[in-house]
Amino acid sequence: MLKINPLSTLYVGIDVSSKSNYVCALDFYKNKYINSSFANNQPGAEELALKILECLKEHPDITTIVAALESTSVYSIHIANYLSSCEELMRFKPYVFVLNPKCTANYKKSYIGLGKSDPIDAFVIADYARAGNIESEPWRGSQFLALKRLTRHRLHLVECMTREKTYLVSNLYLKFSELQMLEGDDQPFCDIYGATSSSVLMEYLSPEEILVSSEEDLIAFLAEKSRNRIKDISKTADLLKKAARDSYRLDKALYEPLNVSIASSFNCIETFKREIKVIDNAIEKEIKGLNPNAFIILQSIDGIGPVFAGGIIAEIGDITAFHSSDALAKYAGLTWKSNQSGDFDGEDTPMIKAGNRYLRYYLGEAANSMRKHNVEYGAYYRKKYNEVPKHQHKRALALTSRKFVRLVYGLLARNQLYSGVSLDTSIKDSN
Repeated sequence: MLKINPLSTLYVGIDVSSKSNYVCALDFYKNKYINSSFANNQPGAEELALKILECLKEHPDITTIVAALESTSVYSIHIANYLSSCEELMRFKPYVFVLNPKCTANYKKSYIGLGKSDPIDAFVIADYARAGNIESEPWRGSQFLALKRLTRHRLHLVECMTREKTYLVSNLYLKFSELQMLEGDDQPFCDIYGATSSSVLMEYLSPEEILVSSEEDLIAFLAEKSRNRIKDISKTADLLKKAARDSYRLDKALYEPLNVSIASSFNCIETFKREIKVIDNAIEKEIKGLNPNAFIILQSIDGIGPVFAGGIIAEIGDITAFHSSDALAKYAGLTWKSNQSGDFDGEDTPMIKAGNRYLRYYLGEAANSMRKHNVEYGAYYRKKYNEVPKHQHKRALALTSRKFVRLVYGLLARNQLYSGVSLDTSIKDSN
């Protein structure tokens, strides 16, 4: 909670849009000092700063500025940066907060019959700050912004690649129905999106061509495309021929269009993979010059590399912004709604997912990697996995991520490397 004198504070609520910012400034008694719109550009921000200065000169009893605005894609970044670093406002100790829109939306419900407009939204944001509801830390400026843009762009590329793979599946089933359905030892390829699999799917026009190909030619083809990395290449060839034999047959006119679509999807996937590697290198380079201690600490955890460490640090920033691991988990959206009334205690407690989805993603990916490399976390995951019959992996990973949050908070708050000792006995929240 921000420790200021509320009676001597100007509360500035900003309703951000791509072209303009509507501003409402209140004192503690709800007197409106500013109620107008400013362009969302550099001249508009300078005009707003001058307007705030004029207001403070007319009311010398006000000595602090609290500016609040909702997180509105990238449109809130420039105005938040400007107000938090404006030299003319520095002597009034400006605090700038970028709020979760859900917080102000729920606060607005306390006003019965309040309509929807830019002036009303700006007033609600200012009054939300005036009521002392802000619990987040002030805007950190562009300190972590560069790293954050890289880690978020990486997630964007991963999501694009996942969508492309999902789309590719439909065409793969049409062309080679049985190959996609096989699992375990019956599947010829360990990765159906890998180089060997993609070569087979693109260079053989149909399953019939695989069937009529001699065993020697097919084995030679697989050896060349896999660079002799397949252990039992004869078995792989047999499984591939069996899958071709069991697959549905299509009209010959369909195979050429399907091959064009499949080849295009594979090319897109390969492009995404290359770009992700470029971003991974940029993340590692950026984070080494930003916060080396936190970077080294997180990489000391089993299964955590520079990319996951960079993603977590970019979204957390300075760990001192959080007073406990519970606060960090709430910021990431890794908390669950209670469902209790009287003697009733519901078993269904959905995760709120109202926090930072990027942090939640990197915590989840890091926890998933750690449970494969760490005995304690692997055992915890399996325990949670076996507790329920439905959504086993999803639930177990979410709970493992919550356990991982305690570890991350404890290590960063104590500024110590991971020793592999049990979390419950070695790392507790620092208040």
